[in-house]
Parts: sequence; C-alpha cells; structure tokens
Amino acid sequence: MKSSYDDRQNHIPLLKTPGIEKWEFMYPNSATDLRIETSEFTCICPKTGLPDFATLVIEYRPTKYCIELKSFKEYLLFYRELGIFHEHVVNKILKDCVKAVKPKQMKVIGIFNSRGGIQTTVTAEL
Repeated sequence: MKSSYDDRQNHIPLLKTPGIEKWEFMYPNSATDLRIETSEFTCICPKTGLPDFATLVIEYRPTKYCIELKSFKEYLLFYRELGIFHEHVVNKILKDCVKAVKPKQMKVIGIFNSRGGIQTTVTAEL
C-alpha cells in the first residue's frame, strides 16, 4: 500500500543547505562541552504546509573548530520555508554541523511543539 508521504522526502539527504562557518578552538584537548539552544526554529509540515515550531539543542565537544553562531542562525533560517519531517530535519542539521566542525561528539535534539495533542522530540547523535 502506498502512503501519501511516499517520495516527499527523497531529496532531503542531498539537499544543498547554506554553509556553517567555524572558528578555531584554542583548547582542542580539553574536556569542553558546548551547548547551543534556540527556541525559535521553524520549518513546514510537508503534508499540510502548516508551520512547525521547535526548540533545537546542539551539544558537542569540539576538536579544532567551533560553530560560528551568526552563520548558524542564517543556516537555520533556510528551513523556515522547507517542508521537512521532524526526524529528517534533526538528522540533516547533525550531518551539516558535523561536516562543518568535525567534533569529537555531537547531539542534536529537536523538541517540536504539540500539534493535535501530539508532541515530538527527536534526538540524533554522532
């Protein structure tokens, strides 16, 4: 049986997103953990076209580089008009952040606002 969601998200893994800039971390062998959090993330439901709102949390241990926050804010704006499933957006952000800064470890958590009485939290990690 074919779902109404079939073929709607096939393009997501190869989606060209804006670059995330980085800056050099001067304490690469330290046990330093960073946390970036925003409560203003938005994307679009790929089925209804309605906006989805979320709090995003990015936790990572840098090696040589850290995420530059202004470029990261601009990166997140890319998703504002994009139809994407919650599970896909969290994994895409993880993939792009890992590519940008090559951390020792990283976790991305998306806490999506309730819709129709259902709240979704998605966690992806390296």
